[in-house]
Amino acid sequence: MTAETSFATFDTAIGVCGVAWTARGIRAFQLPEADAAATRSRLQERFAAAVEIAEPAAPDEIRDLLSNVRRLLDGEPVDFGNIELDLAGVADFARKVYSLTRRIPPGSTRTYGDIAAEIGDPTAARAVGRALGQNPCPVIVPCHRVLAAQNRAGGFSAHGGVDTKLKLLELERSRIPFALT
Repeated sequence: MTAETSFATFDTAIGVCGVAWTARGIRAFQLPEADAAATRSRLQERFAAAVEIAEPAAPDEIRDLLSNVRRLLDGEPVDFGNIELDLAGVADFARKVYSLTRRIPPGSTRTYGDIAAEIGDPTAARAVGRALGQNPCPVIVPCHRVLAAQNRAGGFSAHGGVDTKLKLLELERSRIPFALT
């Protein structure tokens, strides 16, 4: 049985974002596309049967999440570690990667190799990169905080690519009193 999925779009400092959820947790987070219609369309493509709910009618925990995302995208440090995720259909390896990635605090970074080593397979850096490239919940699972070897930006699958990744890192770094590591 598939849980009913709902979604909402909402304005932030970097554009219109979206979130999809079930009773079990957050299914997806959508960073801004080219415009609000494209963000909404992307969520509708991913969750064809999803019901759109206007922000004021969303459950309290979703409205709290949207408020916290806005704070993060305004440059405030926010911890999303307590947000329940609905990772139905996500492979165990990716779940491990997401769990470790969620522990990276705002303003800090790790590399794909760091995550691979922590999982117990230092040769799995590319697999970590692939898992993060399929991350259904960017920002909540802060894949932008994971860099390539020698702390290079690497890739980023959201609209805007690496520029979006660097923008997110700069937003965090501008308000946090410690440098990228």
